[in-house]
Amino acid sequence: MKTINRCKPVAFGAICALALSAVPRPALADSGGISFWLPGAFASLSAAPAVPGWAYETIYIHLQQSAGAGKNFVTSNGIPGSVVAGINAHADVLVEGVTYTWAQSVLGAQAALTVLAAPGNVGVGVDATLTGPRGNTISGTASDNRTTVSDVLYQGTLKWNQGVHNEMFYIMGNIPSGTYDSTRLANLSFGFVAVDVGGAYTYLDPKSGHEFSVLAGVTYNGKNSDLQYQNGIDFHLDWGLSQFIAKNVHVGLAGYYFQQLTGDSGAGATLGDFKGRVAGIGPQIGFLFPVAQGYQGYLNLRGYKDFAAENRPEGWTAWVTFQLSPAMPETASSKPIVRKY
Repeated sequence: MKTINRCKPVAFGAICALALSAVPRPALADSGGISFWLPGAFASLSAAPAVPGWAYETIYIHLQQSAGAGKNFVTSNGIPGSVVAGINAHADVLVEGVTYTWAQSVLGAQAALTVLAAPGNVGVGVDATLTGPRGNTISGTASDNRTTVSDVLYQGTLKWNQGVHNEMFYIMGNIPSGTYDSTRLANLSFGFVAVDVGGAYTYLDPKSGHEFSVLAGVTYNGKNSDLQYQNGIDFHLDWGLSQFIAKNVHVGLAGYYFQQLTGDSGAGATLGDFKGRVAGIGPQIGFLFPVAQGYQGYLNLRGYKDFAAENRPEGWTAWVTFQLSPAMPETASSKPIVRKY
């Protein structure tokens, strides 16, 4: 099995969130039912180590979400507490990022820093009325479509390796880009600062080709001053299970569980402090291939279908990830180094 340098949809973790922030922010669980963390951002090889040096990653995300007219949301249309009934949203986002992995150890671990941002198109439609905080109502449907850019996202990681066992600590967050517009339904940026911290574990046996990864984290969300709305604290768990069927190919399943721990708050949270929840599962496949002397490519495709959603829109998400990174030197140990980041 060769070295696999995998792109951690970091942010996608956060950016993760990114694609989702396309949807209006409800007073139902996590403003608009959308969270900073996009469930499914991590899958297999989450904590596996990397080859030191620079890596480039690009991730295409397609998101399709909806909630019936019987579900209400607080939206980002410039009026704190403005309510809509029902929502349909889609997003096509192209995340671009660079990562640097240090050769020197930090606390006995391998350290890396990733910075990324994403241009994309967002479309949002609502089914029913818009209601202001004073009870004024405008009847009818509303829609918005926008091509814009996300916040700048960052992620720092520390990874430890002991044979087939790999552990990781991470911290990630966003730097507001200024593209957030409180008068629009469609946004790729958040309008607030968020920080997510957590850890991951990867079991990888090069002999058998068995691999299992799990990542868990907690998100603290700042206040959106334009909407006077603050999301509650969120917990998320992403996992991946795969088998290397050849030295350069692995297949398996990936999934996630997301649960809001505390309710939303602020003057704009007129629907109360409901908590959001969702789970999802889907297939994945990954390919490793040489690109040029000293470099290799990694391509991963996976998709998720939501289920058990509560106080959130639900639907499906598709991910296509490509990373260009340094290859393991031929003279190095035969033990593979696999990484997703």
